[in-house]
Amino acid sequence: MTVWKHLADVTLSPSPGNLPGGDVLERLTNGLGGWALVATLAGLVVGAGLWALGAHAQNYQQSFIGRRTVLVSGVAALLVGAAPALVNFFFHAGQSVH
Repeated sequence: MTVWKHLADVTLSPSPGNLPGGDVLERLTNGLGGWALVATLAGLVVGAGLWALGAHAQNYQQSFIGRRTVLVSGVAALLVGAAPALVNFFFHAGQSVH
């Protein structure tokens, strides 16, 4: 019974600054987020171009692929921007579980 009592006393307070290289990991994730946004921008431009060319040439398949690429790039940019809020939301939701 005493083992369960000691396990209930465990707490978690994440802080990247408490580990060596924490600031490097934070800069790395910020850089990866920037690269991800550049990739979504490139996907959006390519998708819009495919959509326009497909519509102009009356090519349904090319137009559909362009629309899908634009949509996926937009959702990817939304997720990259919302990632910190989503991680914090689920972390705080997990902390409220008792």
